[in-house]
Amino acid sequence: MKYVVRRIRAEEWRELRAVRLESLLDSPGAFGVRHADAVALPDRAWREQAERAAAAADDGLFVAVDETGSWAGTAGAAPLADIPDTAHVYAVYVAPAHRGPDGPARALMEAAVDFAREHIDRARLTLGVREDNHRALAFYRRIGFHDLGTVVPYPLDPSKFLRILGCPDFRAAGAAPPGGP
Repeated sequence: MKYVVRRIRAEEWRELRAVRLESLLDSPGAFGVRHADAVALPDRAWREQAERAAAAADDGLFVAVDETGSWAGTAGAAPLADIPDTAHVYAVYVAPAHRGPDGPARALMEAAVDFAREHIDRARLTLGVREDNHRALAFYRRIGFHDLGTVVPYPLDPSKFLRILGCPDFRAAGAAPPGGP
């Protein structure tokens, strides 16, 4: 199957809600948000999320659309507000029918990383993945992310931990970030 990977459009808030709710049912321990909490969000919140991810200079969400026009997955990148000089990859999800070597996971990650390099003025790019999510850990390592040796409690279950992985060569030595000299 072929996929088109592109940035979300502001008017696609219903599709965003659908794929996000699907992801929370499929992988309830992967996103730091409970399905019930996401279901309870008003339409306005979904609209705002889609608008920001479609138009913000430093926050972009990408979707993989299959040949039928259905969303097969998502991945985004944005600055981390609480961690200086760090951006992160977020909302990485691929629907079960689209997983595997021929799926859009690698292209989604490339879109998110490229966006971060071009538009986010930070020195580091990270992502967090639950330590017990072996499939995701293996995928991220296969595409070049490396373990930073940092673990943090998972917000929804402090008995579980997120392993923080970093993107190598996010900023080439001596390269100025966006807006730099």
